Amino acid sequence: MRPSRRANDEMRSVTFERGLSRHAEGSCLVKFGDTHVLVTASLEERLPPWLKNQGRGWVTAEYGMLPRATTERTRREATAGRPSGRTLEIQRLVGRSLRTVINLEALGERQITIDCDVIQADGGTRTAAITGAWIALHDCIAWMKARSMLTGNPLKEHVAAVSCGIFKGEPVLDLDYAEDSEAETDMNFVMTGAGGIIEIQGTAEKTPFSEAELAALMALAKKGTARLIELQKLAVA
Repeated sequence: MRPSRRANDEMRSVTFERGLSRHAEGSCLVKFGDTHVLVTASLEERLPPWLKNQGRGWVTAEYGMLPRATTERTRREATAGRPSGRTLEIQRLVGRSLRTVINLEALGERQITIDCDVIQADGGTRTAAITGAWIALHDCIAWMKARSMLTGNPLKEHVAAVSCGIFKGEPVLDLDYAEDSEAETDMNFVMTGAGGIIEIQGTAEKTPFSEAELAALMALAKKGTARLIELQKLAVA
């Protein structure tokens, strides 16, 4: 039995609340159970210097956790002087995931910055951030289209992410912190609405996982991301 009493293929309750920020061009409060992430999308009429005059835009991301997102206060990275390796890894993952499903040429010479701020953490913050980031990006694109800033829709596909792992010898979907901290294997899957794989991150924390276990985790991830994309479609309908 999982600590949350969920079935092995059962996700936590997932909700999306759009338009949380009155100033951002797109925003979404995403909740995967007790993991809550506020995502905003900000449009900027500028580009990194290395992208200027190339006729295409850019989507990038930043990620951070509020000091009391966890059970004990963590120091703000701004006061520490630099972001941690984990923070850099996650924000690069979010940016890569979104750029895979957007036509940067259709965006024009503009940049959209996605900010993912973890309000409360209970496992799966990066997967919640990616899934909510798609909605914030979608709403930013809609904001641009409403102002005739785009001739087409640069957003080509949905993207969502979910964690899977081996917990007490069993493949399980959407790990919360109690499972993540004790999992024998921890994996994150980023997938498109068509079932394409963008990225898989997987680590054996205690004992190596088998090919059969990998296949079982992949099947769970397909089910989980399909459900998340269904919820995204309902949220933006």
